[in-house]
Amino acid sequence: MGVIDIINNVKGDYVNKTRKSEQLYNELAKYTPYGVHSNWRIWDPYPLFMSRAKGSRIWDVDGNEYVDFCMAFGALATGHAHPVLIDEISSFIGNGTIYGFETEYSVKLSRILIDRFSMDMVRFSNTGGEATELATRLARAYTGRKYILKFEGHYHGSRDTLMVGLKPIPARAGHPKTPRSVPASWGVPEDIYRTVLVAQWNDEESVEEVFRRYGDEIAGVILEPIAMNMGFIPPKKGFLEFLRRITNEYGSVLIFDEVKTSGKFYGGAEEYFGVKPDIKVVSKAIGGGFPFSAVLGKRDIMELVGPNKVAHGGTFNSNPLSVYATYVTLTRILTRDDMSKASALSEEIGKALNDILSDNKIPAYVVYAGLSGGAYLTRSKAELHNWRDFVKYVNLDAMYIYLTSMVSKGVIPQCIAPDEQWTVSVQHTKEDADKLVETAKQVIDLLKQSGYGEVFKIEEAF
Repeated sequence: MGVIDIINNVKGDYVNKTRKSEQLYNELAKYTPYGVHSNWRIWDPYPLFMSRAKGSRIWDVDGNEYVDFCMAFGALATGHAHPVLIDEISSFIGNGTIYGFETEYSVKLSRILIDRFSMDMVRFSNTGGEATELATRLARAYTGRKYILKFEGHYHGSRDTLMVGLKPIPARAGHPKTPRSVPASWGVPEDIYRTVLVAQWNDEESVEEVFRRYGDEIAGVILEPIAMNMGFIPPKKGFLEFLRRITNEYGSVLIFDEVKTSGKFYGGAEEYFGVKPDIKVVSKAIGGGFPFSAVLGKRDIMELVGPNKVAHGGTFNSNPLSVYATYVTLTRILTRDDMSKASALSEEIGKALNDILSDNKIPAYVVYAGLSGGAYLTRSKAELHNWRDFVKYVNLDAMYIYLTSMVSKGVIPQCIAPDEQWTVSVQHTKEDADKLVETAKQVIDLLKQSGYGEVFKIEEAF
């Protein structure tokens, strides 16, 4: 049995279980492109449509139950419908959802964020994209310079300012050491994307080359402390320290985009890696499922925000519902103790998956830290250190078969895309982790029986 036959069989199992999702998808596709309101939800033959969720479980419109390790693309470290948050918001929402004024909790949450993430001042927004835009605007205002340096494969929101070098086709992106500034969307003006320089993640020589060419014009360097939009790729040992040194040397602002990592580690990336940036963007999981983001930074940078200085506004900024939900999430749910327990469970999953794949001699890269990790089936045994590694080594056919088979058996093992990761919430249990591991064993066994050699072909000379 060949790869195409296996894929068709797996796809058939998926379709047979999700007929209502198929119907809704076909209907929605009449009204919105590709039948989704975010490109990241596209899946072949169609994405699942969900109806409800609670704790570690989610149910689709066909009534199928899943153990969910996607957790809304990492936004729900709280788990679904956390009872504390539901109780608090149910009581709070009767006071109104938006005022256009600040509240007592604007003060309380500001204190908590500044203390937890070790910065001087903070400004609230709603989405990660809004916050990264403010962060880069601040860097340019602070330095009076033009360019922002980012890393190939890192994602900082869908705004024009940073939609560059996201997941480029290598043939278009140039040499790995000196990637081109390739726009990641139609409609991004050249005058904008040319202000964004691109370097290779985990490659000091690549960064040094960009600074050699443009150093005195680089306002800031922005990065995901762990790259989580091209798999799950941590920095090599010493790489963040190197970035801190070179930005100090050239007087550039170092920006940590912690839209994801702020909810993966109790104190964020600085506490985990021991490197302090000048600006941090926090969002996603810290809001407990409500839209919230914030930019934190050093006082002399943050005080540039204001009338006739650095513009920053928004009707929904500091809206009382999101602010209160974030306050409750950080003080009562994402506690250090509960996040440590979830992190230990994530590590247990990672070790078990690595053992299963190794025992079955299936080439894979399994990596984890904090509440997240990923298992990436590869063409040959290799570690992934950047976007080019991901493109070169990850076996997309194998990933499709693995993910779709797992979903059909009632487990969403990580977000349903080959370049995503899992999130273990504070509501996941040992039984949930065991379910993932046991189901993975079944899927691997199935693959070996039905064409293992074709799907997981080791290409030593790749």
